[in-house]
Amino acid sequence: MSRASRRRYHQSLKGALDNRFLGQTLARFQTHYRGARAAGFAGLDFPALAEGVGEAKDAAIGHLPELFEQFKAKAEAAGATVHLARDAAQAREIIAGIAARAGVKKVVKSKSMTSEEIFLNPYLEAQGLQVTETDLGEWIIQLRHEKPSHMVAPAIHLSRSQVAELFTQVTGEKQDPEDIAALVEVARKRLRQAMLEADMGISGANFALASTGSIATVTNEGNARLVTTLPRVHVALVGLEKLVPDLNTPLKILQVLPRSVTGQPISTYVTWVTGAVECAANGGTKELHIVFLDNGRLALSQDPVFSQALRCLRCGSCANVCPIYGKVGGHHYGHVYIGAIGLILTYFYHGLEAGGELVKNCLNCQACKVNCPAGIDLPGLIKKTAGLVMAEEGRPLKNQLLRRVLNNRPLFHFLLRQAYLAQKPLAGGERLIRHLPLFFAPGQEFRSLPVVTAEPLRDRWERLAPRPAAPRLKVALFGGCLIDFVYPEQAEAFLGLLQGENVQVDYARDQTCCGLPAAMASEEETAREVARQNLAALDAEHHDYVLTLCASCASHLKNYPQLLADDPDWAKRAQHLADKVSDLASFLQKETGSAQGQEQDRSFAYHAPCHLCRGLGVHDASKELLAQAGYEYRPYDDEEVCCGFGGSYSLDFPELSAAILERKLSQVAATGADTLVTDCPGCVLQLEGGLDQLGSPIKVRHLAQALAEAKKEK
Repeated sequence: MSRASRRRYHQSLKGALDNRFLGQTLARFQTHYRGARAAGFAGLDFPALAEGVGEAKDAAIGHLPELFEQFKAKAEAAGATVHLARDAAQAREIIAGIAARAGVKKVVKSKSMTSEEIFLNPYLEAQGLQVTETDLGEWIIQLRHEKPSHMVAPAIHLSRSQVAELFTQVTGEKQDPEDIAALVEVARKRLRQAMLEADMGISGANFALASTGSIATVTNEGNARLVTTLPRVHVALVGLEKLVPDLNTPLKILQVLPRSVTGQPISTYVTWVTGAVECAANGGTKELHIVFLDNGRLALSQDPVFSQALRCLRCGSCANVCPIYGKVGGHHYGHVYIGAIGLILTYFYHGLEAGGELVKNCLNCQACKVNCPAGIDLPGLIKKTAGLVMAEEGRPLKNQLLRRVLNNRPLFHFLLRQAYLAQKPLAGGERLIRHLPLFFAPGQEFRSLPVVTAEPLRDRWERLAPRPAAPRLKVALFGGCLIDFVYPEQAEAFLGLLQGENVQVDYARDQTCCGLPAAMASEEETAREVARQNLAALDAEHHDYVLTLCASCASHLKNYPQLLADDPDWAKRAQHLADKVSDLASFLQKETGSAQGQEQDRSFAYHAPCHLCRGLGVHDASKELLAQAGYEYRPYDDEEVCCGFGGSYSLDFPELSAAILERKLSQVAATGADTLVTDCPGCVLQLEGGLDQLGSPIKVRHLAQALAEAKKEK
């Protein structure tokens, strides 16, 4: 992607961030969605359901050519005509040809992301056809000549006033933006008339059953049922990945799809169509054409890595929980497909120019992954897609430097030590750097930055390490870059918590960065090399735990077996280490008891690091420890929403990092808590830096520090 394109993309992001209505609307929507979704899945084993859907979809994806042939035979025996389009252009031509042969003048459509993918409407209109979208949101954006901003709620970016103004123009009569029922009635009258007059209905399909040649649509408005039944010609445009062998897979999907979309146990309409049926308007039999779209799907289905992207159910949940989408919406966080899946599919379906910069805009917060009802590893695929983009564009300078430095631990640690000297003129003797030269870190004025310590943890270790004569536990402490070179006091606080616990803690000097920054930069080989260095250094075999005070490091260390899966010897060692990795809170709860502390004259709000609550699945341990230590807990809505740090993400997309942080800190301030606690030094950097720039009196503490302070006051 050119520099000009990159600048335009960042300008569009800034424009979206300046739209206060959009930000407020999306924030309310995401808060409501999280509650509705949680209620919808209450009492159900969501991970097991998602795993079942993923396995069923994978089984079908691996046999798409055979399923297509089976479907074609069954559907055509029932009177349908089945087509296969190799790409978007051929799909458009097939549908236009059907319309021409049938003498079609007017077309009605139900919501179909596949038709958006091939830009069907403009093509048909250029052929002289009158095309009307019948989904309310789709009709609104069609009238405004816009693209959907969400796969399920395409007009979510618009206010009722904007809709009322639009309908005033359409009807020639003044519409009241507060009278929602009247606005809906305007749409109903117009769209019902269009359906009654249409010659052709175009739909998508959620499922295509090879065993019967049937297709199905899942909707709430009922417009799809009318589109598929009223006109004399029905064309269903279906992505090849919607093929499934029989009814078993749709029944699994229907347990998760409506709940993932709206929190409903089931959608209002699940409509099945099998073959051509009688049609009074045609004086005989309805024409049914089913157009399957390849457009790269068959190639994807054979890819051992990217094939899982074809599991996507088009529920929109990856956008609904994404902090970036929550700030800028789909017009700036997608091309046709939006959210995390859009970051992947845009590159494959619409190329480098459309997807090159977009795919880099990921925090790796893991929210999309844990909420995906098909179990797609969306963050992993995003980074691999970014790797393909980098292979086309060339490796940027920062990647070249990262690769060279992380592969060489002595050089890496030498540079970190030199950073202490380089920062002196900027720090002025303070703990935080509040003013950076703009050429050094453009856009970073939203937060202060911590200084690199003069004495890293590794240099302090000999005088700090506990050495019990007969330890009951042996712990290998993994420091990570920030604990070692920026926040060694957090490790000192942890060691203070272990006084009297008879625990030996070792610190391997040859350990280095966990490798997550390399993985985030799509430098997989560097990430693997760093993993091998740490495996050699940490000696997991002779320790009961490999403990880290950084949730991101812990989550990434547990990913080593997957990272080194191609090397059986290293993979075995990686699994041995991963089995022993623990975060601080889980370790303290399991191994140090839960002694009650005296009530503190302090209250805390809690920020859950992404890689703790989602990467490790730890949600309550830290809060329980703090409550036992005597702190008063002050909850808020976005406790488990990313703070916007994301390592180098906050350098690449500072405007978004700042906006995400701003919402987080405003909610924390509203709790009235005097302390904000978290389990990740990266989050400490972001949160403390933001609060310092705001002049806030709220103190930021790592969990180890908060517990150590409470212990001192007992």
